[in-house]
Order: sequence, then structure tokens, then C-alpha cells
Amino acid sequence: MVKPTVETLVTGGAGFIGSNFVLHALDTHPNWRVTTLDKLTYAGRLENLQKVIDDPRHRFIEGDVTDAAVAGPLVRASDIVIHFAAETHVDRSLQEAGAFITTDVYGSFVLLDAARESDRLRCFVQISTDEVYGSVEKGSSRETDEIRPRNPYAASKAGADRLAYSYWATHGVPVIITRGSNNYGRHQFPEKVIPLFVTNAIDRLPVPLYGDGKNIRDWLHVEDHCRAIDLLIEKGNAGEVYNIGGGNEVQNIDLTHRILELLDRPTSLITPVEDRLGHDRRYSVDTGKLRALGWRPRHPFEEGLRATVDWYRKNEWWWRPIKEADPAYRDYYETQYGRRHDGRA
Repeated sequence: MVKPTVETLVTGGAGFIGSNFVLHALDTHPNWRVTTLDKLTYAGRLENLQKVIDDPRHRFIEGDVTDAAVAGPLVRASDIVIHFAAETHVDRSLQEAGAFITTDVYGSFVLLDAARESDRLRCFVQISTDEVYGSVEKGSSRETDEIRPRNPYAASKAGADRLAYSYWATHGVPVIITRGSNNYGRHQFPEKVIPLFVTNAIDRLPVPLYGDGKNIRDWLHVEDHCRAIDLLIEKGNAGEVYNIGGGNEVQNIDLTHRILELLDRPTSLITPVEDRLGHDRRYSVDTGKLRALGWRPRHPFEEGLRATVDWYRKNEWWWRPIKEADPAYRDYYETQYGRRHDGRA
């Protein structure tokens, strides 16, 4: 029996996690037709969708989630919405908090308001983050714990998270909220710690380590994250929050050493820099609620990190143009080596 077509909207689908989900969805669900909506800001790249850009089950629309004229009709024509679109980098939020409020909160409002008017939507997944819990001194955050975001990025995600819940509570929108830990894998923009350190180390450039390097993050492979979202679309309960974590708590200094070891680079590349303002010391989430539905991460961290480092090593075509478009990168390289970068490590 042929399954009916499921119209699926993925916002931010040209970004890191979003593009991995688009690829996962089209590979896993033959009856899904996926629409990717992405503004193509600095971190959204069509290269991430290269594999499916001509797939007849996929269409790409360049647009902003804050534009109701564009986003609204797409939501109302969908059976499933997975809302990844967001400003995500903490450092940027310290300088440009307004952009985070606009995209993360107001953009979510536009989508949720359109979802309220839909007579066909069966699932709206709001992608939140474990950072809404704030720094966790001991134990692990549960879905019922107080949220205490400590930087503008985390606060904007917390606002969107609670706004989504309110649309379930007041309007019955079938919202599921996920709070994922730090993701890693292919297609991650090289301002984030793993791709930044990997690409810098490939070029034998310093890796800038915040503070004493003892901040702890729980690392989740992006493919395990995609599988968790997929499972929640099928088995999750509307109005509920689900933590998604890899169970891999690693100090930043240890992560740095692992990356340098995998690339056969000296620890002398480690360059301590002044700590980030409001830098959370530790994140940790309890994933018992998700595991009760049958989910388990499949990527052990050592294997996943090795595969990720290898991906960046083999795909310089993907990341090198990004870094070479940054004047600071070009100038530093010239200072270090006495020449402009020629594309060779």
C-alpha cells in the first residue's frame, strides 16, 4: 500500500543541524516531500544541500521566518514543521542581541501563529537547546527543571521555547519542544569550537581556548540528534519537552587535545584567551524521558569525533572559502607565514 505524501517544512534547513535533518528525512522517508526555508545568512549554505538540491521530493525556498507572507503559507500547507531557524552563536549574541530576539523569538511567533490557523498540521517541533537551563553545577537537567538562561542567545531560545509551549496550552497547536546538547558533525560553520579548532589546526594556526579550558559540554552527534527528532515526530506527545543529549561530557581542554592528536599537531597551538562573558561552566541533560521511547545514541564520541575531523580534512572545498572570506583569518595567516594563503596546509 502506497503511503500518502507527508508535506514537511524544515526552517533553517540550509544550516548545520537543519541540513543534516533534511538529508536524513529524504533518505529515511520515501513518502515525505520536504520544503527547506532558509534565509541563507552567513551560516546557511546551499552547499549543505548539494546532495538533494535536485531531488524531486525537495524544494528550496530562500526566505525569512520573520516574513509572515512567505513563512505563513508554507506552515499552513504542511503536515509537519521542524523549526531549526535561529541565530545560534553565543559570542555573536553578546554583540548583536537584537538580531537574536528578532529571529529566534519573533520568527518563532510568526510560524506558531500560522500553525494556529492550520487545519492539517499534526506536529510542530520547536528546536530549543540545553543552554536554556543555564550552568549546571552538579547532576543533570530534567525537562521539569527551572530554566535560567545566562546569555542573550540562551534567553532568546528560552523565549521561543516557552512561546511554543503557550501555543499548545492556549491554542492546541501540536508542539513538541526539544532541548539538545552541543552538536558536532559535518556542515557545522567554523565559528563553533570543533570545526574552528579542526580547521585552524589543519592550517597550523592557534586554537583559541577560553579561560582555563575546564568548561564542560555534553557532545551529541548531529545524526543522533536527527534520529531523536524523527522518533519524537512519531512517538512524542504534544505539549511535552524532551532533552536530547549524547552522554559525552568533556572538558574543553580535553576536547582540544583530542583534536590536535587526531591531526598530529602540537599542543603549542593552544592559545588561552580571555574567558567569554557569562560563560556557563557545565551543561548536562537527563535523557531518560527520550530513552523511554526507545532512542539511544549510536555514535560513540571518540569514533564520531574522529569521523568529523576526517570530514573537515577531506572537504576543504566546503570550509576554506568561508575562512578565507574573513579578513582576520587572511591577515593572521600572512603574518604567520609571510604570504597569502594558497589553499595548502
